[in-house]
Amino acid sequence: MAASGRHVGHCIQRNGRFVINNLEQLWGYRSFGWTPALRQQVVEANKESTENIVIPRKKTWSKEAVLEALASTVGRDPTAYRYQFQDDSYLSPRTSTEFKLYSVSQESGRSAAKYFINSNPKFFTKDFAEPHIPCLMPETVSLQLEEVSEEALKERISLRKVTAAVDMYDQLLQAGTAISMETTHDLLDLISLYDDRDPDMQDLGEEGKRKRVKFRQASDFVNTTWKENNNAERIFNLLPEKDTRCYSALIRGMVKHEAHGKAFSMYTDMLNNKVTADIHIYHALIIAAPNVQEKSSEKWDLIAELLTEMNQQKIRPNLTTFNCVLKSLRRCGPLARTKALQTLNEMKALGIVFSDQRNTDILQEIMSELEGRSFTCQDPCDVLFFATAMKICIGNKDLELGYKVQSLLEVGENWRLLGDPYQQSIYYGRFFTLLCLMEHIDVVLKWYKKLIPSLFYPNSQGLKDLLQALDTDSRLDLLPHIWKDICTVGHYNKSDLVEELLALMAREKHSPEVQQSFAACALDIKRVFDGDRGRSSLEWSTSSLSNITSVLLRANLTQQAWEMLQLFKSNNRVPSEQLLEDFLSVCLSNGSPQRAVDLVQLSAAFCLPETPKLAKKALAEFDLNEEQRAVLSELESAGESSD
Repeated sequence: MAASGRHVGHCIQRNGRFVINNLEQLWGYRSFGWTPALRQQVVEANKESTENIVIPRKKTWSKEAVLEALASTVGRDPTAYRYQFQDDSYLSPRTSTEFKLYSVSQESGRSAAKYFINSNPKFFTKDFAEPHIPCLMPETVSLQLEEVSEEALKERISLRKVTAAVDMYDQLLQAGTAISMETTHDLLDLISLYDDRDPDMQDLGEEGKRKRVKFRQASDFVNTTWKENNNAERIFNLLPEKDTRCYSALIRGMVKHEAHGKAFSMYTDMLNNKVTADIHIYHALIIAAPNVQEKSSEKWDLIAELLTEMNQQKIRPNLTTFNCVLKSLRRCGPLARTKALQTLNEMKALGIVFSDQRNTDILQEIMSELEGRSFTCQDPCDVLFFATAMKICIGNKDLELGYKVQSLLEVGENWRLLGDPYQQSIYYGRFFTLLCLMEHIDVVLKWYKKLIPSLFYPNSQGLKDLLQALDTDSRLDLLPHIWKDICTVGHYNKSDLVEELLALMAREKHSPEVQQSFAACALDIKRVFDGDRGRSSLEWSTSSLSNITSVLLRANLTQQAWEMLQLFKSNNRVPSEQLLEDFLSVCLSNGSPQRAVDLVQLSAAFCLPETPKLAKKALAEFDLNEEQRAVLSELESAGESSD
């Protein structure tokens, strides 16, 4: 029964295909309205449909392709804080001090996490990241091989265990085990780099190196010179054959640890033994050259001699070679500029691309060479270029050159050459200062919104430069807005900045709308002086009291201005004659004779010589009752009798 069912199904399928094919042919040859040309097109279309479709080859994408595509869809939000600080909006730093504290806290947290991971690697064996992220996995910091072997020696070298590596090397020699030359080279490099001492593991990272440079203590200067007859020299002397790599390790180590004379002696010994030097040896000796000669001409002669010997040995100089020459030229006195230009011309002749960290003194001449190029950091001093270049632009008041420097920064990933956040803040602070000095205020405000707070936090001097730019272009109506920004970035407690702001608001009279906004800003500043923000209050000065009072008077806030006058006496300050006259004029315009009498009495309490003048003016211009007139007459006569 099952077999017959399958037979019937097969017949139906075969007959169905036959019927469908016949119907297609009938449809193709139906002749209602079809011409032979149309039939020919149908036949050709059927032929084309039967041709094979070529499927393109599969494209291979990198593991980071999706992340790179997503990253290309987003840009920097100039109104937001840096991405690294957006984990908790409440803790986002708003001042340069908070920024430093947050950054140090983040780095401390990373270091603590790294220490825990490396100390307990057994708890972090699974790798869920795709692609693999090595820095998130435990590092091998403990020795795994205990037997005496060359592999154990290599392990100690890779982990930078200097003392353990030297001990293992000595044990191998005592056991008569042959050690490869490559391993010996690595051991000499290790010992020479750390001057036969175990390195501080906390300072091995890039961040640790940067901190050590910034915050050096007295202990950092102890035992930094080359140790005489250390293990590197001992192992070097034990070698039956000494090649270029062996000499290179010791010479570079001696230069690093300030044994410059000994490095040149080692170089002379190498030449006497007919061993060819490599480019790394010459780099180290060029750096050491100014330390073994006294006169500038002798220093340059030694550098030139080393370059000549490089040429004789057919060693082609590279970018690092010229960087070393330029570094040494800084210590060659008056010769530096002339020889630096010659060095740069030699670089051009050899087709070497300019490295952008040393050309500060000829910035104007080489910006055309650097324009539109993208650079990568090839020397530790590269991060100093942009900040130093912008310093030159400020010194020369050259706005056009400053824009060229900024345009170069925006090419590709040149922004990475700004260095750490501290160097970045220096560059952007100088650029903003240049804009405030030379640019129109509308352009300054455009950059102000673009840079702050997403790229840097301005210091008080930068905000003072902005206030001066507003004053230059008569845009003092923006002062209340700037005051809000001053509070946001935490500079409301800087007395010189606050005094500058108050002086600009009180200097001249503006429209009623602007005066009202000034008055609201002045009252907010008064709360800062009173300590209402939960921090230490500013100390009242005569100028700050006078300026706030003047601003309040121009906004016709007589009561608040009167309260300010009371603060003069409580803070042992004396108001000026002009301020009292302005107050009296406001009282006259408001028709407040009693306030005028109180003002004259306040002047008398300060024992001001202007009291009779004020009393006389009040008697002449105000509509007073008998009691008020008597008080003013008495004050006028008392002042005249004292004179």
